[in-house]
Amino acid sequence: MKKLEKHVYVHQLKKEGFSVSAIARKCNLSRNTVYSYLEKDFEEAMDWVNQLQTRKRILDPFQDQILGWLREHPDLSASQIADWLDERCHFHDVGESTIRTYVKELREKYYIPKEIKFRAYEALKELPKGKQMQVDFGEIKVKTLKGSSIKLYVIAFVLAHSRYKYAEWQDRPFTTRDVLRCHENAFEYYGGITEEIVYDQDKLLAVSENGGDIIYTEEFQSYKENRGFRVYLCRKADPESKGKIENVVKFVKGNFAKNRVFHHIDTWNEQCIAWLMRKGNYQVHNTIKKRPVEVFALEKPHLRKVSLPLSFESQRVSSITRVVHKDNIIKFRSNRYSVPLGTYQPQEDNVVYVRIENEHVIIEKHQGDKPLAIHPLSRGKGQLIKNNNHSRDRSRGIQEYMEAVKGSFDNQGKIQCFLKQLHERYPRYIRDQLQIMRRAITEYELYADQALDVCIKENLRSANDFYDVTKYIAKNQTVVKKPLPTTHDQPPSFSSHKWEEKAEVRELDGYIKILEGE
Repeated sequence: MKKLEKHVYVHQLKKEGFSVSAIARKCNLSRNTVYSYLEKDFEEAMDWVNQLQTRKRILDPFQDQILGWLREHPDLSASQIADWLDERCHFHDVGESTIRTYVKELREKYYIPKEIKFRAYEALKELPKGKQMQVDFGEIKVKTLKGSSIKLYVIAFVLAHSRYKYAEWQDRPFTTRDVLRCHENAFEYYGGITEEIVYDQDKLLAVSENGGDIIYTEEFQSYKENRGFRVYLCRKADPESKGKIENVVKFVKGNFAKNRVFHHIDTWNEQCIAWLMRKGNYQVHNTIKKRPVEVFALEKPHLRKVSLPLSFESQRVSSITRVVHKDNIIKFRSNRYSVPLGTYQPQEDNVVYVRIENEHVIIEKHQGDKPLAIHPLSRGKGQLIKNNNHSRDRSRGIQEYMEAVKGSFDNQGKIQCFLKQLHERYPRYIRDQLQIMRRAITEYELYADQALDVCIKENLRSANDFYDVTKYIAKNQTVVKKPLPTTHDQPPSFSSHKWEEKAEVRELDGYIKILEGE
């Protein structure tokens, strides 16, 4: 009933002798609202209704934004729009019922209908705390920043009692080892494991049903025995057996992933965890009428604790690449991890390989090399994880530092002269220059004396010059270190054919000409 019609009806009932309480019951209004209606005559009610139609509403500032979303994605739900307003506009001071009403009116006003899908489920009794977890897979195509499409794969977990969810994504199909790794991540996320886990008869887990005697894959059978949980396999799309997880997969795909732009799989997973905290596990569940995060707090003590990752799960995994930034850090899973000072080199690719092993982040310049850095894996966000030896060595004096560098060279007179000129040219950065010298000596020890000869002869007075010449000589392997001549201090001669290759990184054309004698 429209407000004006209800106003007239309230006045009519009052003239007929009904009490305010009776009018409130008949019109489904509060008594205060009835009093408010009775205080207005018809003209005042007309003015009030007109004001309601022209007044500004709390969501009006976002109308164009919401309309743009609806026109681009007509299948958006009001719940997803509420999440996008929170995530993208930092606006959450409004109830979801208000958003539903507002979106419904926009759809009607601008003719943006929404397709409604319905699926019937049979109600089941609630399971006790810590009893069951359900697992299922899903996939969805999403747009990338470049406008192309990519298929993403998700594995989702839900605790049957509290409806507390966890999800993990990949940009490639899951393997059995991927599934086991995700299980370990889920157990860590939940802080324990349930007595029973429900699955589809997926080929990654089971080979054959065999008349009830289920044959599991070798890896999953071993994992199940080690972790000690019961398995319940059900038929595909069986809502009676695993309707909770099917709803979760649908919710994760429809509310989080749908219409979201993909950038990188790590960023995507970080956004998904944030969505779980903000929406997936925080929104009131329609069945239990409680927030899963609140019910989970009561269920968590009933989960069985799990040990550290099993030995077969801790084997070396494939590395991913990261770029070293100019402040000698890499960004990994929303945190910053340090690498040794001087690892970053201007005009080079500065790519390193990163892998997780035994809850540590291993950073390597090349796969299989001695690690540049090893850090404990951080579960937080926005943190700087830095080794003490990745900073400038302030515990040693400059002179002591120079003596340590000098000890790596045969001709003490030459290195003394070079370091003195280095100090005069870079007084504020002498410690950085010495660290670069030490890095060059550590990586290319056999060629340090020859590189020093070249730098002195050609008046190159920078630790970076020394590093580049040393690296170039080592790369071309032109010389094996030999004792320097005692009768003169002239650098050894080089045949020009050794220096015909063009440097691949850092512009070394000048060094090539120098070494060729031009």
